[in-house]
Amino acid sequence: MKIMLIAALMLSVACSSTSKTQTEDEYVDAMAKEHSEDTADANESQKQPLNEVTTKEVVYATINGVEVKGHMAMPANATGDEPAVIMIHEWWGLNDNIKNMADQLAAEGYVTLAVDLYTGESATTPEDATKLMQASMQNKELLEDNLKQAFAFLEGQGKTKVGIMGWCFGGMWSLNASIMSPDKIDATVIYYGRVIDDPVALEKLNMPVLGIFAAEDKGIPVEGVKSFESALVDLGKNAEIIIYPGVDHAFANPSGNNYSKAEAEDAWAKTLAFFRDNL
Repeated sequence: MKIMLIAALMLSVACSSTSKTQTEDEYVDAMAKEHSEDTADANESQKQPLNEVTTKEVVYATINGVEVKGHMAMPANATGDEPAVIMIHEWWGLNDNIKNMADQLAAEGYVTLAVDLYTGESATTPEDATKLMQASMQNKELLEDNLKQAFAFLEGQGKTKVGIMGWCFGGMWSLNASIMSPDKIDATVIYYGRVIDDPVALEKLNMPVLGIFAAEDKGIPVEGVKSFESALVDLGKNAEIIIYPGVDHAFANPSGNNYSKAEAEDAWAKTLAFFRDNL
């Protein structure tokens, strides 16, 4: 197992019988604090796809009788043999920022389905995002069904190699989905999402995992990340955990106050290399 820890003077944390990871209520409260001054609009730092892509809105699921639409992006010269990636939005919802990230990934050769776990809603203020996130966390079975239908949709498109990735709320659900449906996922990327250290749950992970975290993140404390890391080590899982020093939660989000260009670009390069190696 490859573990990369990019941080100086950080103490090792052993996995113990007492969990160091957050409860869901603690997580929601922490995200509200972390994003209290943020907006949902990307700034001029947001990149555009390097290569031409084709995008379309697709109905990939039906939840409680309501059609769920996602943003699908693919290389303009797609042949049908490309691997696929399910992309999960932050607590804001499926907004233009996430659609842009899907386009960027598609430009690298992946059919990318940006899913909508809020079923048509999105937030523009931290207050609204908190409400959406709280409501969704109270109906986890609907989120699980949403993602299961996303897997089925890609299978219907003939995709046999599928990765999953997400940021913040989406990072948590990238991990949750990988535990829920390990036979459907070939590579998992978690950007500063809530993690767990339960060995029974983590034992189900049978795909390579890349975790990207921030040393100054108060919403996803390093102690919990290291407990997650230790549990993966003990289980012998194929995982790489990266903790960037000097940056805070959502450092890769161009719409946030914590955006850090150098670390965001490095994390994106590592994400692309990870998918190239595993999809």
